[in-house]
Amino acid sequence: MTNEKPADDGASLLLDEQLCFALYAAQRAVTAAYRPLLDDLGLTYPQYLVLLVLWERGETTVKELAAALRLDYGTVSPLLKRLEAAGLVRRERSARDERSVLVAVTGRGKELRERAKCVPGALLTATGLDEPGIARLRAELWELAQRAHTAADRPR
Repeated sequence: MTNEKPADDGASLLLDEQLCFALYAAQRAVTAAYRPLLDDLGLTYPQYLVLLVLWERGETTVKELAAALRLDYGTVSPLLKRLEAAGLVRRERSARDERSVLVAVTGRGKELRERAKCVPGALLTATGLDEPGIARLRAELWELAQRAHTAADRPR
């Protein structure tokens, strides 16, 4: 084994210089910061995301919920089963379309929304970011997500 550095062709392969790794590390750290806040609510981070969509939109189909969360049905379904078992959501077949399953928060799920209102502010405090900083970062991340999505959809 040698300690020779590989030839530099302009593209860094150093871990700490990878955008994907910085995003991955940030996502893990932010999720970890949420954990104690969500533990107090009896929720996991993915369950919290499901409830955020339902609190915002009201009753919705599983398909629309999965699209909003950018997840597939196979990932959303177990989340909904656990939330239903906890009494926070209900699922039922749509009367208009038997193939669709509707999801809505229960009374208990609505009550949990009140307790969850402290979560965003507590995360701001934990990270030391202010509202303008969060807004700027969020806008940049959404732009990056859109560009990456477009790039992934391009024919090769």
